[in-house]
Amino acid sequence: MQKYGEIGLGVGIGSFLLAGAIWGFLPLGLTEVLGFVSGAWCVWLVVKENIWNWPIGIANNIFFIFLFVDARLYGDMVLQVIYIGLGGLGWYWWLHGGSARGRLEVSRVGRRELALVGLLLVGATLGLMLGLQAINGAVPFLDALTTTLSLAAQYLLTRKLIENWYLWIAADIIYVGLYAYKGLYLTSLLYALFLVMCLVGLATWRKAVRPRLSVRPMPPTLPLTPAEAEVIHG
Repeated sequence: MQKYGEIGLGVGIGSFLLAGAIWGFLPLGLTEVLGFVSGAWCVWLVVKENIWNWPIGIANNIFFIFLFVDARLYGDMVLQVIYIGLGGLGWYWWLHGGSARGRLEVSRVGRRELALVGLLLVGATLGLMLGLQAINGAVPFLDALTTTLSLAAQYLLTRKLIENWYLWIAADIIYVGLYAYKGLYLTSLLYALFLVMCLVGLATWRKAVRPRLSVRPMPPTLPLTPAEAEVIHG
């Protein structure tokens, strides 16, 4: 019953926002509303480890491409294009990236890979910031930082690594203020919702991964030699 209540609430809010944008009784653009609805739906499905988050997420990326072009947030616009490619890859990996080409399970990132992601974050942020300054981006540093954080988080998400949530949380905190500054108030609210859902997702995935990490295989036992067996059995 709780599951159907959550779905009903989401459908109700989404329908109200869409109706308000279409008929004009809410000061919202249709593209921003479609991005809000599909984005919230996508993240909720990710929290639930539902494979349908990928096609919904790709639709969300398309809506946001148009929205960010209008707002001159070019880094975020390019990010949505990359998301579409990673979305297809994540869709495949979640279905066939596990053992015996089966369903992929939640796991943790290794130390070396985490260090590499951190180095790439610093380098990519600086490089992208310079590029955005050259094309007169609105807020080059924050646009670059949120772009690289989100890209790294999306990569970790495609591999179902729990650390993706930490990067999403950091990015969403910045996004809330950035989109409010640009006058995209509904999108700012969406990212505030994303932030809450990311915290829920982190807690949910940690519960999913903990039982598997706590079960350690016993080391293999070698057969006893005749001399050892004689000592044990007298």
